[in-house]
Amino acid sequence: MENKNVKRRSTDLLSGPILLNLSRLAIPIMATGFVQTAYSLTDMAWIGLVGSRATAAVGAAGMFTWLASGLVTIPKMGGQIELAQSIGAGNEERAGSFLRASLKLTVGLMLIFSLLALIFTPQMIDFIGLNDAVTIGMAESYNRIACGLYVFQALNLTFTGIYTALGDSRTPFLANCVGLLGNMVFDPLLILGVGPFPELGVEGAAIATVGAQAVVTAIFILKRKQSDYAILRRIGIFERVNRKYYIRITRMGLPAALQDTFYSFVGMMLTRMVSSFGDDIVAVQKVGANIEQIAWMTGQGFGAAVNAFIAQNYGAGRMDRVKGCYLAAVKLMIVWGIIASGILYFGSGPLYRIFLHEEELIPLGANYMQIIAYGELFVCIEIMTNGALSGLGHTGLCSLICMSLTGIRIPLGYLLSGSSLGVDGIWWTYTVTSIAKGVVYTIVILVVLKRLMKRYRAAGKPV
Repeated sequence: MENKNVKRRSTDLLSGPILLNLSRLAIPIMATGFVQTAYSLTDMAWIGLVGSRATAAVGAAGMFTWLASGLVTIPKMGGQIELAQSIGAGNEERAGSFLRASLKLTVGLMLIFSLLALIFTPQMIDFIGLNDAVTIGMAESYNRIACGLYVFQALNLTFTGIYTALGDSRTPFLANCVGLLGNMVFDPLLILGVGPFPELGVEGAAIATVGAQAVVTAIFILKRKQSDYAILRRIGIFERVNRKYYIRITRMGLPAALQDTFYSFVGMMLTRMVSSFGDDIVAVQKVGANIEQIAWMTGQGFGAAVNAFIAQNYGAGRMDRVKGCYLAAVKLMIVWGIIASGILYFGSGPLYRIFLHEEELIPLGANYMQIIAYGELFVCIEIMTNGALSGLGHTGLCSLICMSLTGIRIPLGYLLSGSSLGVDGIWWTYTVTSIAKGVVYTIVILVVLKRLMKRYRAAGKPV
């Protein structure tokens, strides 16, 4: 139901030019991805002034916030898909129940995760295999704050999914921009200590990030009053929700969550391998991973837009728009992937100098970035296609593809890092498997679309 008292914020995904409406939805989401990348890069820039030990500590502890984001995928992805398909089918009452269930599930999961993180922080950091006692201590401090208060970031991810499913990507972008500004102010004050503020180092970075995310959560809650949809203006968070909605969200979101969680586990195992080459190399990897977000966060943002677009049109039975959306998205991702690869390859050295101030580490970082750059085009296509397949309800298939090919990184990493390539073997492991995933995802979705169009054509529906 449209709110006549507010300016329309949602994009109509069921009618109008496909590329234009997809772009209207995708551009703010991609911009939000850049903003979220700027969070990490801002932290890295200030932490880099403290030293490579601090950078390595944040990198090690950051693996567990990545794990938390994987758990949030259950309510975020499951809720987004079910909500978008319900909106596409014109059933707002059902959509409202999915909305409430996704938010409640987010809070419940994060309370459990935060409690476990506070209890088992020493064991979590020990798993990464850092070598220096000072670095380990800083990593534990960062982990307790960042994971202990991750509920704000989790709610922001779920709210972003909800707004995107409803066709409003502008609100998440504006909310994250405000959060970024807060983070940019908090970081130097709390990390380095300015005026009356104490110098807190990595703890300051964690507090700054959590504080900024809390601001974003508050904005989401306040801005919902301006939504086009009554289900968001009046969430009814304390209303009882039938357990069937939790079950549906979990069934839809669990495969994607297992995929993301497994992805983070593989990342931890590879970081353990990297740490055997020294804590400084962990710092190189952490900085490189944050810079690389310039490429894949854009793909992830576009994938979220494609997910919502396809889910709504699939729910409405519009396979012609589903197919048109995916083909348009592939073309755009090819262009962006080539640009991103060029930025990472040719700008590797200057980019690293922004975040690392030990000159001997710059060539190592540049080498990492140039190797990773070869696979960025395929990473973008992989992430976007994952969103498209999930929008069609094939989250289990996405999970199977991703987990199978990502899992290969562990034995391949051991094999290549033990060869004459050394740590470069781990970087090549990322690139080779990323190329494989991009190719496989593309083949699979083309087969799925062909079968669906054949089914819809037989039923006399537009294809």
